[in-house]
Amino acid sequence: MKFKSRNIRDIAEMVIGDAEYFPYRSSSYITRFFEECDLDFVHDGSTRWSWTADRLAELLNEPLPAAYALPERFVHVLRVLMHKSEAEGTDPDRKLALDAMNKPLSREGYEAFYGEDDLLYIRHIGTKVISTAANPHRPFTPTELKRRERLVNYLDQCSEDELIIEVLLPLFRQLGFHRITSGGHKDKALEYGKDIWMRYVLPTQHVLYFGIQAKKGKLDASGVSHGANVNIAEIYNQVLMMLGHEVFDPETSKRVLVDHAFIVAGGEITKQARNWLGGKLDASKRSQIMFMDREDILNLFTVNSLPLPKSVEEEQTISFDDDIPF
Repeated sequence: MKFKSRNIRDIAEMVIGDAEYFPYRSSSYITRFFEECDLDFVHDGSTRWSWTADRLAELLNEPLPAAYALPERFVHVLRVLMHKSEAEGTDPDRKLALDAMNKPLSREGYEAFYGEDDLLYIRHIGTKVISTAANPHRPFTPTELKRRERLVNYLDQCSEDELIIEVLLPLFRQLGFHRITSGGHKDKALEYGKDIWMRYVLPTQHVLYFGIQAKKGKLDASGVSHGANVNIAEIYNQVLMMLGHEVFDPETSKRVLVDHAFIVAGGEITKQARNWLGGKLDASKRSQIMFMDREDILNLFTVNSLPLPKSVEEEQTISFDDDIPF
């Protein structure tokens, strides 16, 4: 990843405080700043902006975590730089600092914004992919835990179509997948068991195709399905057909095979179900299968700061209105 020299210099001047709305940092404080970013950069006494620009360029040259995403350590530096505790007196909410940061970022096709947790996020303008070390296993903030609980309630009562349209499609778009196509259940178009197919472009520009078989409830290996639970045997043939039948990619005007299949459940996927399916598939097909259950959905949805489904937001608004005395 390369930024134009002008844009790197603008960000470097924000780091050292030569830009308006950012605290001034002398040589020792520049070193201290990078220590706060968990980096071992020590300023050598040379020109402050030039040395800092070189360090930022080094971070930009690190591997990309995903297509259209900035390197993780570079994003972390910007997040520390823009922390609201560093606000200047004339810019208490850091809105002016954010506007200044977005000038060089927008020239590179990115924009910065504050999430509900008051932390900085960087988004690619064209694809809306968020550049962040979105670790789904990190501790969640109180605000994130509340949003997660509301999503749990939604998953308990939503239909299978709602799971696909309101949760999975926004999630996979956010994760950098393209050409996401859902057949839906109403038109009965899923003859080959493909609820969703999508493509993912690697940094090398090679393209991988994915199919998704989604179920609302729990996937287990019990003898029969009951209630919202689904027997893994019911989707065994659907997975085989998903991997064996072609999809048409209108961007390339070619029919292609699905490279990998996601089995997604709005509930738990038991260990017995995973092992049963693994035993049924041969080694080559076994390597093509990936699982995603409720915990994965909740964690990924939360760390990527995705908006909750509209019905959840409307429900919250109604509950607030109910508290208003008339």
